[in-house]
Amino acid sequence: YHNNLFCLAGIRLGPKEKLEIPVLFMPTEMKIYKTVVVIHVMRENGENWPYKVTAESNTDLNRNVTVAENGETEGILWIYPINGMPEAPQQKSVVICCQARQRLEQRVELLLIGVMPPATTVPDAGNSTMVDMDELSNTPEVTDGSPATLEFLYELQYQSDEIRSQLDSLVGIQLVEKEWDTESRIVTLIFNVVFAPSKPMRNEATIVIQCTAGGLWKFPLVFIATEPEVDDVINIEAVGLNKESIVGFKLTSQTR
Repeated sequence: YHNNLFCLAGIRLGPKEKLEIPVLFMPTEMKIYKTVVVIHVMRENGENWPYKVTAESNTDLNRNVTVAENGETEGILWIYPINGMPEAPQQKSVVICCQARQRLEQRVELLLIGVMPPATTVPDAGNSTMVDMDELSNTPEVTDGSPATLEFLYELQYQSDEIRSQLDSLVGIQLVEKEWDTESRIVTLIFNVVFAPSKPMRNEATIVIQCTAGGLWKFPLVFIATEPEVDDVINIEAVGLNKESIVGFKLTSQTR
């Protein structure tokens, strides 16, 4: 969408009737887009509402009505700010494979294509346009001190609460390095991923990365834990045909 206002005149809306307003978003760059949908309602017969706006009236009310010359309310406004956050196409999965009861540290390089320079796309302060900020890390990942400093938010998201409960204590992720190529507008983020599975499994997660200048990237991760090594081999010698042979061994619980 564009920063333009389009007028849809002559729409008649009856009592309790609903009006759907389609909004089409076709971003061309990885930056934040802003626009406003304004709905202006007036009486069909052209009459005004008798309510008069005065200096003592509520500030929010004054902003959301249009006033006729005699001070009566001519129309009512509904104003909906819309913030568009472009999302990059789905990326290929990164496989993290580790044997159960072992610990793996793996460096993962993720390429963010089409990052806009911050000098031209820094959003207005105080008017946050972050997508799902509650789900993303609140820690801005700063910075190399260069003129082209960019900040990123990232988090590991799971497909269900069940998968989260299985992986949350087994997986760790930390951004350790960032490289910014101004010519190609590609940012390379290098993460250190730790995987310490306790049993064989195969689960999926997604690294969600958001640039504060605009843009959202998602990178699927596949966590595979293979069978652990055999703890020990138990040999039982027969003492004779049709006679029992017994051997004892201890099992230690890893939890309380």
